Amino acid sequence: MSTSKSSGGSFAPLRQPVFAVLWTATVLGNTGSFMRDVASSWLMTDLSAAPAAVAMVQAAGTLPIFLLAIPAGVLSDILDRRKFLIAIQLLLASVSITLMTLSHMGLLSVSALIALTFLGGIGAALMGPTWQAIVPELVPREDVKSAVALNSLGINIARSIGPAAGGLLLAAFGAAVTYGADVASYILVIAALVWWPRAKNADDALSEGFFGAFRAGLRYTRASRPLHVVLLRAAIFFAFASAVWALLPLVARQLLGGDASFYGILLGSVGAGAIAGALVMPRLRQQFGADGLLLGSALVTALVMAALSLAPPQWLAVVILLFLGAAWITALTTLNGAAQAILPNWVRGRGLAVYLTVFNGAMTAGSLGWGAIGEVAGVSGTLLIGAAGLFVAGLVMHRVKLPAGDADLVPSNHWPEPLVAEPVPHDRGPVLILIEYQVEKQHRAAFLHALDELSQERRRDGAYGWGVTEDSADPEKMVEWFMVESWAEHLRQHKRVSQADADLQGKVLAYHSGAEKPVVRHFLSINRPGKVPA
Repeated sequence: MSTSKSSGGSFAPLRQPVFAVLWTATVLGNTGSFMRDVASSWLMTDLSAAPAAVAMVQAAGTLPIFLLAIPAGVLSDILDRRKFLIAIQLLLASVSITLMTLSHMGLLSVSALIALTFLGGIGAALMGPTWQAIVPELVPREDVKSAVALNSLGINIARSIGPAAGGLLLAAFGAAVTYGADVASYILVIAALVWWPRAKNADDALSEGFFGAFRAGLRYTRASRPLHVVLLRAAIFFAFASAVWALLPLVARQLLGGDASFYGILLGSVGAGAIAGALVMPRLRQQFGADGLLLGSALVTALVMAALSLAPPQWLAVVILLFLGAAWITALTTLNGAAQAILPNWVRGRGLAVYLTVFNGAMTAGSLGWGAIGEVAGVSGTLLIGAAGLFVAGLVMHRVKLPAGDADLVPSNHWPEPLVAEPVPHDRGPVLILIEYQVEKQHRAAFLHALDELSQERRRDGAYGWGVTEDSADPEKMVEWFMVESWAEHLRQHKRVSQADADLQGKVLAYHSGAEKPVVRHFLSINRPGKVPA
């Protein structure tokens, strides 16, 4: 991470040269991707007018992110991120080169378009968590939130430019030229990544392997109740809101009577609305809070879907989609920000990958579901059904409040190193940790309540089993136990404990009445030799 001090402000990260170059390259790369998506979505309406087939393009792009986001988050933590990103850009460029070639030769079919869109989705799945994970390397710590916001703004700048430019190129020169422009954008991104003077990863004796890191990420997700709330809110919102994205090409062509360039203008209007929404969001957040913003996003999106179902004039549809863009960026930023705020650095990539899995899973399932409904109810009827569902879901889910995200997640490093008689191999395990407390009878209930809260921290940081026992001869003597899969994982656990966790442990220790600190013991599994036959 850069060590230079920030001068403050929303655009302060752009004063860091590396961030500015990579951010600019990302905007150009995303612009090319939106151009490619416009060409693919519109070409599908030429190849097949069936709503299910058109929705399949949306599903093919998001399904890989649903399937691969978590493995991608793990890879982003254990591989050289710059080389990994370059490899991903090469994959995406090869997809667009193939699309360009097939389109130019007139050989592009429904199956080929869906398959290549799926490959492009694989690249997006691998890139998403990795690109988010490098942000703390590019800017000072105090500028990370501003950098994340600028990344969202950059995506929507690309969204406002790419679809319109793609639609114009598609209408004037055809799909092959549009795909070629996307290839050129990947070349620029690769050049920026090659230029990035990234320091070589330092050797870490406790570095995680793929499967160990994968399990640790899933354990954290399973034990984090605040993350469960964010994931639930995201799944419900995006499942209903996906209807407008899945059917928008048919809305442009069938309901509004537009061509490819008009479809690009509609998407550009969404991007422009998103930029405007991003600029006014800080003021709105102060007034309404995160839950109010998410409720407003759901209600506005539902109203937009209902309005589009009425086949308004083209100029009015462009205006309506400005509000869709503002609502969409508000929901995305609110949910992503909530996830970022509750994730510690050691698991941030994997936690965000789980969030992306839920987001894209909801978009994929929603796209397929709304496409199937569209076959029966038609485009207008499907939009009305989706609008009604989102309206009701928004009001109901408003009762499930998002986590505040104000806990101090900086590592506390307050656990002492475990005592060992001799060096312990890192792969030895499992490890059983026992912590002995002395708790007076009148404090028993409060102690157990605090210990239950602490159990979630133990599980998040690496424990796969946890419990509490009492001494049959002395009920005031209680032992907390938890198990970790290996000695290395327990040493990592020492590094993962945050300041907020330390405060929680302090609450538990307040009920310990012993003269000394609680006794902590570590027990290692013994690999017994096979039995000798009699």
